[in-house]
Amino acid sequence: MPVETAALEQLVGELVAGHPFGALLTEPEAQRITAALGIGTPPMAVVTSVAEARRVAIHGSRVVVKVIGPAHKTDVGGVRVVVNTPDAIADAFESMAGTRGGFLIAGFVDHEATDEILAGVRWTDAFGPIVTIGIGGVGVEDALSPAVISRAVADLTEGSLASAPGSTRLMTKGRGRAPTASVSALAALARRLLDFGEAAMPGQLVEFELNPLVFTASGPVALDALAIVGSGVKPNGRQRPVEAIARQLEPESIAVIGVSESMNPGRMIVRNILASGFPADRLTVIKPGMDRIDGCACVPDVGSLREPVDLLVVAVAAHAVPDLIDEVIACGNARSIALISGGLGERPGTEEAANRVRRAIVASQVAGGSPVVSGPNSMGIRSEPGRYDATFIPAERMTPADKQSHPVGLVAQSGAFTLSRLDRLPWLQPRYVVTVGNQIDLTVGDYLEHFASDPEVLVAAAYIEGLAPGDGDRALRAARRIRGRGGVLLWYRGGRTAAGAKSAASHTAAVATDDLVAQMLGAAAGVLEAGSLEEFDDLLRLAVLLRERSIGGHRLGVVSNAGFECVAAADALGDLASAEFSKETRDRIEALLAAAGLGGIAGAQNPLDLTPIAGDEVYSAVVEAVLDDPGVDLAAIGCVPFSPALGTVPWELADAGSLPRRLAALAAHPTPWVAVIDGGRLYDPMADLLEASGTPVIRSMDRAVRSLAKFSGSRRPGV
Repeated sequence: MPVETAALEQLVGELVAGHPFGALLTEPEAQRITAALGIGTPPMAVVTSVAEARRVAIHGSRVVVKVIGPAHKTDVGGVRVVVNTPDAIADAFESMAGTRGGFLIAGFVDHEATDEILAGVRWTDAFGPIVTIGIGGVGVEDALSPAVISRAVADLTEGSLASAPGSTRLMTKGRGRAPTASVSALAALARRLLDFGEAAMPGQLVEFELNPLVFTASGPVALDALAIVGSGVKPNGRQRPVEAIARQLEPESIAVIGVSESMNPGRMIVRNILASGFPADRLTVIKPGMDRIDGCACVPDVGSLREPVDLLVVAVAAHAVPDLIDEVIACGNARSIALISGGLGERPGTEEAANRVRRAIVASQVAGGSPVVSGPNSMGIRSEPGRYDATFIPAERMTPADKQSHPVGLVAQSGAFTLSRLDRLPWLQPRYVVTVGNQIDLTVGDYLEHFASDPEVLVAAAYIEGLAPGDGDRALRAARRIRGRGGVLLWYRGGRTAAGAKSAASHTAAVATDDLVAQMLGAAAGVLEAGSLEEFDDLLRLAVLLRERSIGGHRLGVVSNAGFECVAAADALGDLASAEFSKETRDRIEALLAAAGLGGIAGAQNPLDLTPIAGDEVYSAVVEAVLDDPGVDLAAIGCVPFSPALGTVPWELADAGSLPRRLAALAAHPTPWVAVIDGGRLYDPMADLLEASGTPVIRSMDRAVRSLAKFSGSRRPGV
């Protein structure tokens, strides 16, 4: 039944009038909303005396007598199911007379054959309204996780609801009973609730919940309802001019302010921009009393720029930022700003200055002006297509990097996070590296949207300390667009615990979002979620280096020269399955082993332990045989590198017959695989050689298999 939006909004407006934010509507009031949504409710009557209770006329052999006030009536003994006689109703009324609130008498809905469910919609700042459907009733806290749905991740068709993360028991059977409801019925209910949430939240309500709700022959019936009054304020509909991000990332002109004659962060930014290939005649330094710095023309102030620049990099002290932003807006000489200045809005006593900057930016954009701003507390931006590096870290402080570009957009609230990733993965050269700091204007979600619109970005990676309003929704939509062209969005969300949220807030003035909602909606959108910083690196390796490989299944082949790695691989399988080698593969491996004198020592099983005796040639030949097996969808190839039978130490790597060289030659094999090198710093050159060939290297077998399981699950068709 379609929802009459205007009439429904008017009804809810009348019900919440006069209630403060966070107040609960009474059950009869909430059930009026239920009925207006076209969802069934039991016949009911509100009574205040025993005499009224005796006069209630409700059809049926039993009725439910309950208090109106508390949200959890059962917990306070406020619910009685009694036979439908005046005496029984009166006795129940009197037995609960000491409980706060009024009393409600409702018809009893027989639902012994199916489960009670919970169905609700609530407002989240990050994702907007989200619908939750799961096992309900008094056992809701002990039930499996519910399905969680938002507009960004579900088209609310039968298929989309059936694939939603969380409990699917409702759509099959619950507690050994008949199916609770058909998928189509649950999809229709979810659609109705989501439409309602988009119309009424968070202004009128912030939460509306039906629990328990049961499905009868005539459709869903809500046995109880809860509604929490909203803030009275609709979400901010202001649209930031995010199209300016394109100019920020690929500018025709740049200016830098905060540059010293001696070396300081601003001067380092100028040198990094020039070293990246940006033309000196398109880079202006704003510094009074100077004609040129590092070959770039100088002007005394922002107003003296000959024309508006696409990007202004601000590296002045935090206390000078508010006046400078006012000046930039007044003269209109910058279309975008990278605000490097640290401490603004982050240190005690700077809150008003940060608010002043924010108000100025909003006022300018509402009036149709510019600029857009990233930061403050930002490390800056690097853009390969823009030919600039506007960060202030000297190149000699970083591990020397390869020059090959990768189709990666990396955005983070922490500049140090991006530097650590790039230094740990020196072969990785992202298309974009953006640090947003405190997100005073542009947010992680804004940049993810931009990455999704850039067909050259196939891997979007984000470090998030707190999702800004609407950013969860933007991220999910970006993930679906990127996945649609064969790519992936990877995120690590900090602040998922109370302590983490407090630390994130002190770091970037951010507030962490609800962890379970973000986790489940992210899974529905195909987001790769890293559970640790180490796993972020591992998954980023796989996402970049295996992005062109198709993964047709979940059967894993494992080769190692150490028994403990074979055991670790089996223990870490998760959703993967151990591949069964074909007879042809077994015969091939056994012949190789026999020829190498290993026939009585190693066998052709999976995982395959070659033992430390195996040399370079047989090792690589067995690996190739495993990769060639049609029953192997992906592989983890381990090498505990200490055996003298293998050429794994730095002085042996130049030999074309060494195991690292032989394995590097298999990097482009159609079967995706990852190398595992469980050794110390002596074997870093071996890892570097393999990773330079395009083979992901992970330094322990359990990490490798867990990451492969997570990554392959996001890549397999239909997953």
